[in-house]
Amino acid sequence: MAKASSPKGRPLVVGANHRSSSLAVRDRLFVEDPAVPDFLQGLRRSGVEQAMVLSTCERVEVQAIHDDAEDAARRITQVMAEHAELTAADLDGQLYVLMGAEAVRHIFTVTASLDSLMIGEPQILGQVKAGHRMARDAGMNGSELEALLQAAYGAAKRVRSETTIGQRPVSIAAAAVQVAQDLHGDLGRCTGLLVGGGDMAALIADGLLAAGLSHLTVTHPSEARAEAAARALDCHVAPFDGLARLLVDADIVLTSMGTRRHVLTADMITAALGKRRRKPVFLVDTGVPGDIEPAVNRIDEAFLYDLNDLERVAMEGRATRETEAGAAWSIIGAEVAGFLRGRAERTAVPALTRLRDHFEAARGKALADAGNDAEKATRLLVNRLLHGPSEAMRALARTSGSGGAPGTGTDDGSDWETAERVLERLFGLDAGKGPSDEGDDGKETAE
Repeated sequence: MAKASSPKGRPLVVGANHRSSSLAVRDRLFVEDPAVPDFLQGLRRSGVEQAMVLSTCERVEVQAIHDDAEDAARRITQVMAEHAELTAADLDGQLYVLMGAEAVRHIFTVTASLDSLMIGEPQILGQVKAGHRMARDAGMNGSELEALLQAAYGAAKRVRSETTIGQRPVSIAAAAVQVAQDLHGDLGRCTGLLVGGGDMAALIADGLLAAGLSHLTVTHPSEARAEAAARALDCHVAPFDGLARLLVDADIVLTSMGTRRHVLTADMITAALGKRRRKPVFLVDTGVPGDIEPAVNRIDEAFLYDLNDLERVAMEGRATRETEAGAAWSIIGAEVAGFLRGRAERTAVPALTRLRDHFEAARGKALADAGNDAEKATRLLVNRLLHGPSEAMRALARTSGSGGAPGTGTDDGSDWETAERVLERLFGLDAGKGPSDEGDDGKETAE
């Protein structure tokens, strides 16, 4: 019989996202791809041996498996703080820590793009797979983490194939391309500017490039974030302090900062249009909250669209989106429940294997002692198998049921009642019912 195995360790997630932390903290925590191997080795040195890092514009988080999840969370927090050149105390209130079923649900939700600023955006699945691949290359991808991530991919695939939620950001990008072409005609004669590095803006930028946009530049207050976005889009990067000059050259401007202040003001756009000799500019504000001052809408030759405007162009109604999101959440709930159920069942396998081995040993000895007399052997087997449990139950009964009266018990009887219910459930001891025939076909039920 093959040696039984069961899941070891507990899933956990430690991270910061657009809801839990400030942009400044996320910028410090951001792990560029070239730095991921060293970051993972830092986790290994701290005692965390199964982990991957997911570092995007919206979140920086570590997904891990560890026997002591609470201790591992503290270790991961320390590694993240050291990477950001902060102290663990600096991260108080900025990180979320999820363990067990909550961590599993979070990983499934993130992978299926239900936790993104723009629900349904497709980049996150590729980002999770990239983080997974880097963890595998670093030797940090144990069997438990592998099983968890593969299950998350399966759930994401179901969401994509059984709902239309994944069409939403694609439709938004297509709408942006259509408006840009309506305004400027041939995009091959246009220059684009991406201010920030959010996933939705990157998706629109990618669509514009695919539609023929000739030149795209990325700028960001964080040079590392700008470089990362430019690498992903295979385009140019420029210093953020040159924003005013960049606006003069840009026919299409995408913003995705989410700093809760206006990065582009009406005065800035007016000044740029003056130098552009009133050549129109198409602005797409994907920030949440918005990055562009609403007064820009009143400027001639400035055509400002936000995500809601693009959604209307794409004719996607809120009711339809909510229906699809609800269906997606139902799929995730079912997939998480199935994964946790399977994991729990695998946990029971070693104990069931030991129980079967114990019974088989008792059966062999009973047959030997009975000289192959079947009737005598079965009596011996029943008596021997019941001897230990019977003695344990009698002892439990002696110490239960009288609130601690001398010689009669030491508790309120709850232990006995629990044991009795367990026996009834394990062996089907319902009144009036005979023994079940299940398992009499000789199959190995413990595996």
